[in-house]
Amino acid sequence: MTRLAPAEIRALAKLLDELDYYQLLEVDPQAPASEIKRAYYAASRRFHPDANRHLQGGDRFALEQIAKRTREAYQVLRDGRRRRAYDEQLASENASRRMQLVEARARATQQALADHMGNTANGRRFFNLARADIDRVDLPSASRNLKMALTFEPRNDYFREKLREVEKLAR
Repeated sequence: MTRLAPAEIRALAKLLDELDYYQLLEVDPQAPASEIKRAYYAASRRFHPDANRHLQGGDRFALEQIAKRTREAYQVLRDGRRRRAYDEQLASENASRRMQLVEARARATQQALADHMGNTANGRRFFNLARADIDRVDLPSASRNLKMALTFEPRNDYFREKLREVEKLAR
């Protein structure tokens, strides 16, 4: 492994706030999780303080900041829900290139809750009707209401999963 030059570390540290997580890990935004993992491990070896013992003072501090940001990038991009929230943030007008892990967790949890309960009024309405049908063990009605909920939210994986469960039970 080649040693990083102090000038190289200082230059990257100056650019750190301008790089998004994909640029930092040097991967394409469409990259699969396996590629992100490989890129993270390569970057963590390259920027690990033990691999760069020759750096001192401010250069060492800059290297530690790069290593922290690299870990932060991986924590966000390795989780599908956090990654979607980060991608949405990047797509917005005044996007920050950085997403705190706490913020990523909160957004992912909020999205999961919305998917669980529904994103539209009609989706929620029919899903709640289906839940009541399931409680009454009225599986044909539950199936019908879940299908209606899916017409309003066709991309809701949770609704689709519940429909599969109900149809399996109805057999």
